[in-house]
Amino acid sequence: MKLSKLLAPTLRDNPAEAEVVSHQLLVRAGFIRRLSNGVYSYLPLMWRVMRKVEQIVREEMDRAGAQELLMPILQPAELWQASGRWDVYGDMMMRVKDRNQRDYGLAPTAEEVITDIATKEVRSYRQLPVNLYQIQTKYRDEIRPRFGLLRGREFIMKDAYSFHRDETCLDKEYQVMAEAYTRIFDRCGLETRMVRSDSGAIGGSVSHEFMVLTRIAPGEQESGENEIIFCTHCGYAANVERAESVLPDSQEASPYTNTEVIETPGATSIEIMHKNFKMHPTLILKSLLYIVDEKTPIMALIRGDLDVEETKLQNIMAGNSIRMATAEEVDTLSGGSAKGFIGPIGLPRPITFVFDKSVADLKNFFVAVNQVDKHLVNANWGSDLEKPDRFVDIRRANVGDNCAECKEGSLEMTRGIEVGNIFQLGTKYSQSMQATYTEEDGSEKPFLMGCYGIGVSRTAAAAVERFHDKNGIIWPMGIAPYQVVVVAVNAQDETQMSLATRIYSALQAQGIEVLLDDRDERAGVKFKDADLIGIPIRVTAGKKAAEGVLEVKMRDAEAATDLPEAEILAFVQQQIQTWRPLQSMPSYQMSH
Repeated sequence: MKLSKLLAPTLRDNPAEAEVVSHQLLVRAGFIRRLSNGVYSYLPLMWRVMRKVEQIVREEMDRAGAQELLMPILQPAELWQASGRWDVYGDMMMRVKDRNQRDYGLAPTAEEVITDIATKEVRSYRQLPVNLYQIQTKYRDEIRPRFGLLRGREFIMKDAYSFHRDETCLDKEYQVMAEAYTRIFDRCGLETRMVRSDSGAIGGSVSHEFMVLTRIAPGEQESGENEIIFCTHCGYAANVERAESVLPDSQEASPYTNTEVIETPGATSIEIMHKNFKMHPTLILKSLLYIVDEKTPIMALIRGDLDVEETKLQNIMAGNSIRMATAEEVDTLSGGSAKGFIGPIGLPRPITFVFDKSVADLKNFFVAVNQVDKHLVNANWGSDLEKPDRFVDIRRANVGDNCAECKEGSLEMTRGIEVGNIFQLGTKYSQSMQATYTEEDGSEKPFLMGCYGIGVSRTAAAAVERFHDKNGIIWPMGIAPYQVVVVAVNAQDETQMSLATRIYSALQAQGIEVLLDDRDERAGVKFKDADLIGIPIRVTAGKKAAEGVLEVKMRDAEAATDLPEAEILAFVQQQIQTWRPLQSMPSYQMSH
């Protein structure tokens, strides 16, 4: 392809609405254009990248034994009502009515349709296991679509679904998919880590995310929308929403002698209680009011120096949404106690308590008693507050905590971009949608299901987040729109243009994907565009063209090399054949 004919409108400045690097560079380099909020057109360069990602996904899914199909994006409400998710997705699903006033939704995912297919077409245990996948456009009506392709309304995704007789079979397929995903992202040039995650609205009991870790080196700015907790000693890693840890023992002692209610004027925060009244945060029973599904109030109780991880709390309550109570709701539920003084003692109405494990062994602790400017000091379980039968993990794991798996390493945090996820759904959908098969003994049993997703457009954007510099994108060879760009410094110079064209033709003849910059532009413009677009190899016909010598430069290298025309093809072929991910990731290992 000649650049003079390619639709790749490059820009010199970042678009005003672009907040993250991938959004900025994909717009500036002429890969995408915004159609509406969260919806983008893929211009020719971007579509080449997307097709390459899709092809890698197809090859590895087929290699793993999955079968490709295609399901509709416009799906009838009845299927979603049968699964119970029509209301769960709420405003995230774009809903429409047809001319007969029947409800439909633009699919954010496809569990319902694939389960319906299995119900009708997979009738016997002899047909199991089976894994079906599609690459299809999805739509989620995000409240605030941001970050370009990383969080848009419309996106392209590969989703696969497997059906099984038993957990052993499901576990085996889960591992097969995990290995396939590792190969997919490796071929895309992205080193990922498989981390434990929350299943969210998809459901299921076991789930992992594949994260592109975006930290390049200590001290450098990190991008990425997810926080990943990992152990420095073993392979443990988890999304912060799922991460667990072991707390160090607290050695603090109460400065008070008696168990009594004391005056604590203005003590509306942990910091004030510590500073003004010598109440150490590790001895405070912190009480937080939440509203689940906009109707059910609950009180979460946790050690004062710790934070509640709201996703864990929402899962404990089997809720679809959760938020902090407003000041007005706190006032109503506490009988007039000001925010900061609400606690589990003396509440005027019954409420569900959720106790974090961090408070199970507290002694001589401090707790609010639903009276303004008052706290109970030296409280203890049994004598002052009934000890609950159950303590759960609703705590956000912190950097410096001890690893819950190996008990030896300490936890640290990095950032990442989710590009894939896998779930063991169990019978969540098959039971609700009455999807069964006939067992060997003639009985009807619900399918056990697995779900495996890859964000195709997110993967491309994540590659830009991971591989770029101040001059533009640095595409991994495996998904670069073109492998080589040949630049004629002066398109009016017959010697330079003739040499550049010969190299261009020779590379094309060998099946190498190559651009020829034949534009009548200044050399600086051509070099800037080549760097911005991010083609892995640049071959330049310039001052030494009369000698048959060209300059060769790898996009991720500082220095260029002069090579004679006769050696260019072999050099390029070697670079393509021996290519590996561009930069090594941090040395720590993530667990599966």
